[in-house]
Amino acid sequence: MSPNRRDFIKFVVSGAVAAGCPIDLSLLAADQARESPAVDGEDNRICHQVRDGKIFTRPPVSAHHDVVIVGGGVSGLTAAYLLRQKDFLLLEKEPHWGGNAYLMEYQGSAYATGAAFLEKSEIAYEFSQQIGLQPLPVNCWDGSIIKGEFIPDTWGEGLDKLPYPVSVREGFKKFRKEILAIDLKKRYEELFGVPLSNFMKGYPIEIKQWWDAYGPSNWGAVSEDTAAALGVTDLQAMAEENREDDRYTWPGGLGAITKKLSEILQPTFADRMQNGATTVAVVPTRNGVQVTYMQGLELKTVAAKAVIMATPKFITRRIVEGLPEKQSEAMHMMRYAPYPVVNLIFDKPVFNKGYDNWCPGNSFTDFIVADWVVQKQPGYRPQFNILTCYTPMREDDRGYLLTESSARKIAVNVLTDFQKLFPGSNVDPLEVHIYRRGHPMYMSTPGLFTKVQPVARQAMDRIFFANTDSEGPLSTTPGGIAAARRAVKQAENRLAGKPALKETAVVAGSV
Repeated sequence: MSPNRRDFIKFVVSGAVAAGCPIDLSLLAADQARESPAVDGEDNRICHQVRDGKIFTRPPVSAHHDVVIVGGGVSGLTAAYLLRQKDFLLLEKEPHWGGNAYLMEYQGSAYATGAAFLEKSEIAYEFSQQIGLQPLPVNCWDGSIIKGEFIPDTWGEGLDKLPYPVSVREGFKKFRKEILAIDLKKRYEELFGVPLSNFMKGYPIEIKQWWDAYGPSNWGAVSEDTAAALGVTDLQAMAEENREDDRYTWPGGLGAITKKLSEILQPTFADRMQNGATTVAVVPTRNGVQVTYMQGLELKTVAAKAVIMATPKFITRRIVEGLPEKQSEAMHMMRYAPYPVVNLIFDKPVFNKGYDNWCPGNSFTDFIVADWVVQKQPGYRPQFNILTCYTPMREDDRGYLLTESSARKIAVNVLTDFQKLFPGSNVDPLEVHIYRRGHPMYMSTPGLFTKVQPVARQAMDRIFFANTDSEGPLSTTPGGIAAARRAVKQAENRLAGKPALKETAVVAGSV
């Protein structure tokens, strides 16, 4: 390493980026200095004050709008896009747009910090085309890296190649056969009310180990805390006889959607899109709703005819006054997984064998090849091999994301595990970027989709609830778009003096 290379850590604090913090290279291999990790993440200082019950003094109303949208992730941006003909105000606490679907770049090469892909059957596919994006096919069934070996198409042809004893491989095949025989439609309600682990009794522990990587990455929960319907649905899709990989994405994952939305909106509506604006109170009044937010050191209050809350329910219930008790309790029941994402940036090819690769037994669950969907395009010349490592954590470990040093250790652990993963993986990256989030993904626990979410998203008189955690059964970008569409229709009906739309029991994101 050149002595001119700086060792620093970069992190996000309340809507600003601070850099230049030293890193302890002794955390890495003692005999070899590596490039220091760069850390990106959130500091929810004001949100933590709201969570802890701090009461902010609300100033007088300074502006009036048709609709105020709280939250600038995919759900809030979609709502703003759909309300272009209305006088809207969009408030986002971070210095950037996108929320959990946020695209970042390294010297022009895009990579994801969260949401990875969508399916052709989901409304996000059609919506992305509507805003001018062309989804690119993944066309690669998930592989796994086990005991140093890459196993393509794990639950398809890969079962015969698993580096396990014959008895374990046979256990995998028997489990697949049992799950494929389940009639999802007939057992729908039952499967959403029981844990996936119920179906693993008597099977080799290696099956549970695999799903305890897959589950936290996809829906925030290990098999004991997972609604069985989720695992059954995914395994049937991965292993059924006439399967077709209908996943699509872009370099940088679904952050391409929020990037495009912000590019569409900002030239015309820049004055109505406020970054660094943390909402602290949403208060219904006789003829509208007042929204108080902090921007910099200044508190502001605006009035709206309707409000769309495109924010996680754990913070929504703290800032919306007058929530019905049962609705507040439903929001309180929702659990969220802390979920940092670590990007390893290499200046040489290290891994390009598969798109999404599962790594049970490591500090990260899986990693995605950032430019997978463009690698075969004519004339494409990759500059970097960027591998996006998904690193969901246990709820009890959320505190490790709060400090610079502990977040850095998470990135170090991911790099250390990766360099032991397979022959040829012990390569030093140019940089390591960790994007840390404390509550990005709700956990799809038994009963949540069928009993809790329908209550949590019930519309109030002039307040409507969007965000990915308003829909189900998974926390997804398509779910966030579906929630925005519903909330916008509800708000438009209220503005027109029509009755609120009734709830419909549909799977979020479906066309």
